[in-house]
Amino acid sequence: MTLLHVTAQHSHHCSISIHRNQPGLELGPEPELEPETSCVCLQCNCLKFFICGFTKRRQLSKKEIHQGLSTEPSFVSLKSDWCERCSSGFERQELSSAERNMIKEKQREPSAKTASAEEELARVRTTFVWRVSPEILIQLLEALVTESVFNDLEKESILEGNPIRADKARCFIDTVRKKGDKACKIMIRHLQTIDPSLFFQLHLYSDPSALQDALQNCQPKLKSKLKKKFQCVFEGIAKAGNPTLLNQIYTELYITEGGTAEVNDEHEVRQIETASRKPDRPETTIKQEDIFKDSPEKQELIRTVLTKGVAGIGKTVITQKFSLNWAEDKANQDIQFIFPFTFRELNVLKQKKLSLVELVHHFFTETKKAGICSFEDFQVMFIFDGLDECRPPLDFHNTESVTDVTVPTAVNVLLTNLIRGKLLPYAHIWITTRPAAADQIPPEYVHRVTEVRGFTDPQKEEYFKKRFKDEDQASRIISHIKTSRSLHIMCHIPVFSWITATVLEDVLKTREGGQLPKTLTEMYIHFLVVQAKVNKVKYDGGAETDPHWSPETRKMIESLGKLAFDQLQKGNLIFYESDLTECGIDIRAASVYSGVFTQIFKEERGLYQDKVFCFIHLSVQEFLAALHVHLTFIKSGLNLLEEQQIIFKSQITESAEKHFYQSAVNEALRSPNGHLDLLLRFLLGFSLQPNQTLLRGLLKQKGSSLQTNQDTALYIKEKISENLSAEKSINLFHCLNELSDHSLVEEIQQSLRSGSLSTDKLSPAQWSALVFILLSSEKDLNVFDLKKYSSSEEALLKLLPVVKASNTALLSSCNLSGRVCEDLLSVLSSQSSSLREMDLSTNSLKDSGVIKLSAAVDSRHSKLEILRLSVCNLPKKCCESLSSVLSSQSSSLKELDLSINHLQDSGLQLLSSGLQSLNCKLNTLRLSQCNFSERSCEALSLVISSQSSSLRELDLSNSDLQDSGVKYLFVGLESPNCKLEILSLSGCLITEEGCTSLASALSSNPSHLRELDLSYNHPGDSGMKLLSAGLKDPRWRLDTLRVEPAGVRWLTPGLRKYSCQLTIDTNTVHTNLKLSDNNRKVTRVKEVQSYPDHPDRFDVHPQLLCRNGLTGRCYWEVEWKGNVYISLSYRRIRRKGDSYECLLGRNEESLCLICFDDGPRYAWHNNRETSISSPSSSSSSSSSPVSNRVAVYVDCSTGTLSFYRVCETLIHLHTFNTTFTEPLYPGFNVDHGSSVCLC
Repeated sequence: MTLLHVTAQHSHHCSISIHRNQPGLELGPEPELEPETSCVCLQCNCLKFFICGFTKRRQLSKKEIHQGLSTEPSFVSLKSDWCERCSSGFERQELSSAERNMIKEKQREPSAKTASAEEELARVRTTFVWRVSPEILIQLLEALVTESVFNDLEKESILEGNPIRADKARCFIDTVRKKGDKACKIMIRHLQTIDPSLFFQLHLYSDPSALQDALQNCQPKLKSKLKKKFQCVFEGIAKAGNPTLLNQIYTELYITEGGTAEVNDEHEVRQIETASRKPDRPETTIKQEDIFKDSPEKQELIRTVLTKGVAGIGKTVITQKFSLNWAEDKANQDIQFIFPFTFRELNVLKQKKLSLVELVHHFFTETKKAGICSFEDFQVMFIFDGLDECRPPLDFHNTESVTDVTVPTAVNVLLTNLIRGKLLPYAHIWITTRPAAADQIPPEYVHRVTEVRGFTDPQKEEYFKKRFKDEDQASRIISHIKTSRSLHIMCHIPVFSWITATVLEDVLKTREGGQLPKTLTEMYIHFLVVQAKVNKVKYDGGAETDPHWSPETRKMIESLGKLAFDQLQKGNLIFYESDLTECGIDIRAASVYSGVFTQIFKEERGLYQDKVFCFIHLSVQEFLAALHVHLTFIKSGLNLLEEQQIIFKSQITESAEKHFYQSAVNEALRSPNGHLDLLLRFLLGFSLQPNQTLLRGLLKQKGSSLQTNQDTALYIKEKISENLSAEKSINLFHCLNELSDHSLVEEIQQSLRSGSLSTDKLSPAQWSALVFILLSSEKDLNVFDLKKYSSSEEALLKLLPVVKASNTALLSSCNLSGRVCEDLLSVLSSQSSSLREMDLSTNSLKDSGVIKLSAAVDSRHSKLEILRLSVCNLPKKCCESLSSVLSSQSSSLKELDLSINHLQDSGLQLLSSGLQSLNCKLNTLRLSQCNFSERSCEALSLVISSQSSSLRELDLSNSDLQDSGVKYLFVGLESPNCKLEILSLSGCLITEEGCTSLASALSSNPSHLRELDLSYNHPGDSGMKLLSAGLKDPRWRLDTLRVEPAGVRWLTPGLRKYSCQLTIDTNTVHTNLKLSDNNRKVTRVKEVQSYPDHPDRFDVHPQLLCRNGLTGRCYWEVEWKGNVYISLSYRRIRRKGDSYECLLGRNEESLCLICFDDGPRYAWHNNRETSISSPSSSSSSSSSPVSNRVAVYVDCSTGTLSFYRVCETLIHLHTFNTTFTEPLYPGFNVDHGSSVCLC
């Protein structure tokens, strides 16, 4: 519905109103008026425009209005009461059918246009650029090509030369305008046909003068108002603090883009704990001025932005800075009006009914005075700050639909429809909220989610350096904060940094050389004392040495404490008069409190000057709530935290004290979201005598005894030993810190420093301490390696909170089975998970494990980008689950390693469907040694030639693809869609025939390929010449080509192509080892052999080494009998003595497989044992005879060492993944009555 409201003012204060409704543009039913209707109200001579519509096809000029009134007098109503309603309530009157018919006839008459088509397009350029969709833009381009306005080259230039949708639209409309008025008319005609809605919204046949007049009249006044409102900020509250220019103190906060608008109702200190852990890679950050700009990745309009962040993190400040920059003409000048609201102000209106027009006019009277109520005609932004404070919450499921800005309704209904897009669908909406309320808005209505993270570590230091001009003082404070985990975490919140600076400034001034506060309780007690001192000196005229607390200020703090506790129980952070009355505080008393303790409790004024109160930060409210609980207990024995409150009428005993603190611990642990975590820390902190001393004058009673504190600490340690969540355990460690008990943490830290930590002997409490220490360590959270602690499933389950917080988790070769994948599912699907990279290589996950793991990676919360699953005993069936992950829109996976698994051609066929999906984001795929044949290449060719493929790197080494297979692959390489840059075909049985196909592919298409590995193949002389010549061809982009080693020997299928001949080094053979069969067989005997003395000979352990120093790729086989170690080691392994430094597999210099009569059983490296599982039936034929022959394959360049049992096929046993820095020497350890023979 469109309402053109024209007011003529003179001595009678009268108005004219014209309502117009256009077909096809309604956002909802409008029963009052039928389409194409209008009415006019006239009372006097002078005309002033009130634009009150939404979707006008055209506006009437002043001349047309006069003509309309003179030629159609029946349109005019002279009822003064209607005029009054027009000016006050914007109510609409019903029209008779005759009036409607007359209006329709009038609207069919042609109207004159004065502006040229080129001028019309110039007028709508900004709006067109913002509103046109990519699909409509392409259709317009194609239509103009058909009309010969554009040629194909110009079309491609517009589409391909501009990565962002807005740039495409801007380039398009500018190019049309340059081609003249005729081209502009053609474009307008096609727009009307292709997108009538956009055509009418742009008012291409409107007279823009009325809009422009209103804009020029109102916008400067609104900007002036916003500048005055936001250019100054105050420390404390406005009526007591000194103003500071926002532009002078504003520091760019750390704002990240991405994530979801889902609820996170954990205590915000827990969320700050998570945020304080540095990401491995920089997250997508965004500046506040760019918050509504299109991103190249997402070709969509950004209408609604939800910005979340914990209390005090700076959400309000960034909205103020955004508004101030706009008002000062510094940014976002495409926006014509910004209307900032706070939910605190809107809450006062919850009993009133207003239209959207009235709501804006009440808050921003400039718009009413200028007569603007047609916000659809302008680019408008609404800012709603503090969704978490909205009372009542918004309801998107049961709220009525409202599409008319003039219809009065409840404010929450207005906001719901505005966010839905039912009202003003093209307005920008910016909403800020604490995480606990983020889910109030359904995700389909949110186009971008951002999060304010507060201060990064460098920004913290910058803040304190600015705050303290003395460099030594600033350095001391920064160093001190880093020593306390609690303080360091809380300083991510700008408000807490300010509290810390306030306290430390006072402490350094009054206690030169004294100890600085280390705990949260100490910090907040000092802060409270500083405020009392300021009040005493500044307002009461006292001296700094005078007692800080008077009876009046004591009463104030007690009243504020009760308010803090009662409202905390209800979850309220802001308080209205009714809340204060419930707590027994008079509204006038509250104003006095806010005037005295200006930096603790503050008063704000909303609409109609209604008073709103709050504490400066949630943590201050929790501190005072804990103080109230503490004071109540020591005064009356009443325990406010227990459901059944017990009053100790006699003197409080030590037993009662102990019960009081233990019950507080229990209550905090019962809270599912940790809402009592911080209150518990403060409450325990109050029990210490030094903190009681700091509060002397406020607390008269004696603090808890040392025994009570020790008993409480012991009780907390017992609770830590229970099966608690990581978050609850971490808070209990912070509680121990408040009680000055660091024994449990120091014990584990000492073991870690000395390298003597044995996880086999850790108690549950010690495991929790280890988790706490690791979560506090930025180094361990960057890359977490499970093998440093224990290669076991049990250890992984204990340390899962560390895995969740880490950026990279190295879990390879840790004896893990598919069972752990269910636990990893909970980690990856957690909203707070930081995991970007996970290595699960060389674990027997099997198909069942990969199915669970796939569900985890597919979770919408999963941020995993790199997944390594090489040597995980995966059959071809698992490829179906992985394919589903790759084709999922929620998957973030960019790199996948499936090397050395028995996937076969059928497995790759399943995987290829996911690789061709439009949603697949995979850049790197490693499929080395997966039992592929030439048949796999056809599927891969389709993948790399797919338009949707994002593959940049593909590893197919050690696959028997042959020339026939790679020919298919090179067909894909010829495709213009192929984006492959790195291709490894090492050891793939390629001859000069395959090289010819490759050269042809690279020459016929300017491929992206930069790096190609053809080593361990047989290109022949002709193939080498072709490749060498191609490197000089300017059409080739190849930078790196590897072809050596090359030769006919590499055409043997499988790993046997890398066979090498071993020779035993007789100077290393132990004297109880007997050589036979031309020195190819070794047997352990009792008789000492007569070998000459030699420094290289093993003198205790029955071992030997071969002469061959292996590099590159090598393969050999041995047969064994009895108990034998089959090993590779560096030459420098020790030979003398019986220590582990000499024993194969028990040190860093060697790796080995231990075989018994019944088969291979263990793999050892650096004294870490890995059990060998029996080979899966999928890896070999059930009829294959079991042999006592083992094959060894090593690729020194990749750090891979694999053991196989030799049957009709090779059955994989174990693979080591490491880094080799020296040549490797095969070796053996032979037990009594055992033997080993080189094959």
